[in-house]
Amino acid sequence: MHNVEKESTEQFVAWVRGAAPYVHAFRGKTFVIGFGGEVASGERAERLAYDCNLLVALGIRLVLVHGARPQIEAEMALRRLEPIYHHGLRVTDASALECVKAAMAVTRLELEARLSQGLPNTPMAGSYMRVTGGNFITARPVGVVDGVDYQYTGAVRKIIAEEIHADLEQNNVVLVSPLGVSPAGEIFNLSMEEVAESIAVALKAEKLIYLCDAPGLLDDEGELLDSVTADEAERMFEAGKGLTEDLHLFLPYAIRAVRRGVSRAHLIDYDKDGGLLLEFFTHAGVGTIISRDPLFRLREATFEDVGALVALISPMELDGSLVRRGRELLEQEIDRFTLVEHDGVLVGCAALYPFSDERAAELACLAVTPEYRRSGLGDQLLRRIEQRARMQRLERLFVLTTRTAHWFRERGFVEIGPEALPREKRELYNYQRRSKVFAKSL
Repeated sequence: MHNVEKESTEQFVAWVRGAAPYVHAFRGKTFVIGFGGEVASGERAERLAYDCNLLVALGIRLVLVHGARPQIEAEMALRRLEPIYHHGLRVTDASALECVKAAMAVTRLELEARLSQGLPNTPMAGSYMRVTGGNFITARPVGVVDGVDYQYTGAVRKIIAEEIHADLEQNNVVLVSPLGVSPAGEIFNLSMEEVAESIAVALKAEKLIYLCDAPGLLDDEGELLDSVTADEAERMFEAGKGLTEDLHLFLPYAIRAVRRGVSRAHLIDYDKDGGLLLEFFTHAGVGTIISRDPLFRLREATFEDVGALVALISPMELDGSLVRRGRELLEQEIDRFTLVEHDGVLVGCAALYPFSDERAAELACLAVTPEYRRSGLGDQLLRRIEQRARMQRLERLFVLTTRTAHWFRERGFVEIGPEALPREKRELYNYQRRSKVFAKSL
């Protein structure tokens, strides 16, 4: 039992320390979270309230945009009205609009109650989130499309961003219902996904999040894609393969949001307990991130990277995977390192040590955090190191390893003896460590 408790404690400490960079990065930033009526009641709403409470406690500014499609359907059924859709968008006549207003009002009240609770023995104990709203949206009618008059179904004309900003400045959570008013005073039924996207763009939000009926976007093998660019997501949408109902609705708005200036859009499974926390405060996340540019970025290291580099390689030095390098040595040799970042966080590195007289170079300190070892980052770092070596007119790359011989063999390296190393490196070879030596012609 003692060992189990110790392991659990160590995991908790490691998680908190790993989350710390994200806590610092997101404090004071604005997140817009859009979700359908399926999330607005019951256990899903309870979990959402718990997670939002923690996000607010960590200094994140929240705007929540809720939908109410199931609630509207139930209200229409009570009144024996038949819902009408065209291209996935509700046609809202006068009778349907009354159902929309009634369902939105009840859904909003239930959400406010969930967000305002502070019961003992719950994650919200002792907390008090102030939930506000207002007429932040000016709307216009969708009009007639393909001969179909959408009547009181509308589109966003303008978001009054300064009013939302004012509420967020007061540390309020802003809860928005997808209804808009025209300058003539007419009420229009809007789509949650469009309202969420429009608000995120108007606020220049850090993140737009859609809670949906899928873990995120999947590749052809059914594996979750942790990140895609807007262009890649658009190709997937046009292909239409494997998209759920929610993904088909939300994806175009997520793509448009990042192209219009929102830093990141996220697709997260609404049934994933703690999904918001896992997505934002762990390296790997649990959903799909959509960004304008690729999240992974290769670059050369600078002196300011020394601290992050120490934190990256220390665990691998402790378990013997890497030869220990002190901070002072890293400071002296930082210009030899190439780094790879994921969304601004250092997740991999490699170093090039040239022996110009013998037209050779050592590939050293190739390391990738465990969460990303199946993401092809090792290959990207190897190609970058090879490119740097060729630019210096070097002809051979060698590496010393104790645990990853197979990885280098699969990438064209051939085992050689220590005697084949450049003279300077040969004199420093540690026979007690018994590293295997591999080389590759460039």
